[in-house]
Amino acid sequence: MSTEPDTAPAAAVAPDPQSGDEVRERLPLVALLALATAVFVTSLTETLPAGLLPAMSQDLRVSESATGQTVTVYAIGTALTTIPLIAATAGRRRKALLLTAMAGFAVANTVTAFSSVYELTMVARFFAGVAAGLAWALLAGYARRMAPARLQGKAMAVAMAGIPVALAVGVPAGTFLGDRLGWRVAFLSMTVLTLLLLVWIVAAVPDFPGPGRGERPKMLRTLRVPGVTPVLVVTLVFVLAHTVLYAYIATYLDDLGLGGSTGSVLLVFGAASLASIWIVGTLINRRLRGLTIGSALLVALAVALLALLSDTAAPVHIAAVLWGLGWGGVPTLLQTAVGDAGGESADSAQAMLVTLWNLAMAGGGIAGGILLDAVGSESFPWTVLLLLLPVIAVVLYARQAGFPSRRPVATTQATGVDPG
Repeated sequence: MSTEPDTAPAAAVAPDPQSGDEVRERLPLVALLALATAVFVTSLTETLPAGLLPAMSQDLRVSESATGQTVTVYAIGTALTTIPLIAATAGRRRKALLLTAMAGFAVANTVTAFSSVYELTMVARFFAGVAAGLAWALLAGYARRMAPARLQGKAMAVAMAGIPVALAVGVPAGTFLGDRLGWRVAFLSMTVLTLLLLVWIVAAVPDFPGPGRGERPKMLRTLRVPGVTPVLVVTLVFVLAHTVLYAYIATYLDDLGLGGSTGSVLLVFGAASLASIWIVGTLINRRLRGLTIGSALLVALAVALLALLSDTAAPVHIAAVLWGLGWGGVPTLLQTAVGDAGGESADSAQAMLVTLWNLAMAGGGIAGGILLDAVGSESFPWTVLLLLLPVIAVVLYARQAGFPSRRPVATTQATGVDPG
């Protein structure tokens, strides 16, 4: 997600020889698909360890709770750097920054793949998170600036498609690859993909100047805008709840005796997430509040099923479907809600959402590790269920501002998704 101001002119459009002075507006799909692949790399690098924890733990000779902190430290790197990088890079050329961010992923994933030292792996993961902070500081704004004004929403949708693809295909594929060839091959495959992407960006993605000298978003003023704080609270707690279970899903399934089902569970979860994204995209203009409540209830139902009926594979896969249906559209819902509530301060509100999202992921990794060591993985569903109670309560409370029954007419335009 980006909070970069969109001050550059829209991309030029080609003249239509059949209509004289009229122009035909087209999306630069080749360039936008390169951005979508960059988003895919960013999202998958963050979540890939979730399906590989037992094998990584064994090779790095640390506990699975310690290995889970590879997700935590990545999220910390992103949370600490996204807002400062928005300001620091505002005057820089966009293409050079994008290439720098992607090169950072190539280096970090290569080091992760070859490292046998836990501390070195953690350093590599932190710098991967920093690269993600740089990427999120410019990706969505980059997509907008490549498209004519009328098609900027569609351009963002194309670019951000890398997120659900990473969720639905990337993590299950990485888990499958790790199971068959080893977790290191999964990370090396990310390096290969990133190197190919660098060539693609050089060849196909246009360059733009930065929008000018930036300044840090005005956080305190933004927090006083009605509706912003409830959305941010829901973001923090909902993402924390999700991450407690998701970051340790391989360990959780292994403890159930279903370790061989990790890939299929993640695949089912990802497919349901794609369906959720489509449903939310269709109904969000009229049903943002109801969809948010429904999402929390579906995730609650999923974890309740895991807590009570997780002794065989069938209920676990059903729970994965419910979880994916509940979670898949949450990034879109929360980004849209905070943008609507923020109004003129939407950029600052979005920057805060990205930061809190990653802080919540870091917190989920830490909390999950503590629970795993102190109580065991069977505590994860109950913890998620407990955390979802304040999420539902805040959404119900914020009916006037934050999660209104109907979105403001002026803001019912296509929006981008997900912080990562």
